[in-house]
Amino acid sequence: MTARPLVGVLALQGDVREHIVALEKCGATPTLVRRASELAAVDGLVLPGGESTTISKLLQTFELLEPLRARLRAGMPAFGSCAGMILLASEVLDTRADAEHLHGIDMTVRRNAFGRQVDSFEADLDFAGLDDGPMRAVFIRAPWVERAGEGVEVLATVPHGPAAGRIVAVRQGAVVATSFHPEVTGDLRVHELFVDLVRRGKAERDDLG
Repeated sequence: MTARPLVGVLALQGDVREHIVALEKCGATPTLVRRASELAAVDGLVLPGGESTTISKLLQTFELLEPLRARLRAGMPAFGSCAGMILLASEVLDTRADAEHLHGIDMTVRRNAFGRQVDSFEADLDFAGLDDGPMRAVFIRAPWVERAGEGVEVLATVPHGPAAGRIVAVRQGAVVATSFHPEVTGDLRVHELFVDLVRRGKAERDDLG
């Protein structure tokens, strides 16, 4: 499985460039996604950090909301960081009444759970399935997962402090979400995990096709 999969980064708002760089380093061919035709062409999709309600509105404006939901239902691998986690949830607490989400993972997410920008922090996390020790995680106006469904694997929790035990990374099938921003630290292990999921999904589709 050495082929470079085509991995889109939703480029409506947020920290797109950092994900592009990380994906290239992990052996993927990254591409920007702003249209349904671009979404249809990719093997997997990254939903970056940013402002979740703004991205939600832009998904509707660019007529991407329903095509993206359909691709997720069909099994497209996806990775969401921070705002991307919120968008992938099946239920979001403390958000606008008109905000939309994608139902990509059976979970309830609390938006801005850790507080405002001034409450941003870093922590070392034990991340299930990743070798080479703890991962340094950067939390910026981050959400957390209040409920993970039966089919959802918890990958990481906050190790200490007032939020100790809170869920901050999950996976359901080929969809991964983190409360934090692995794209800003230079630690590529989450992106490597995701690119491997995309590559495996592409190989399976190629075998069937």
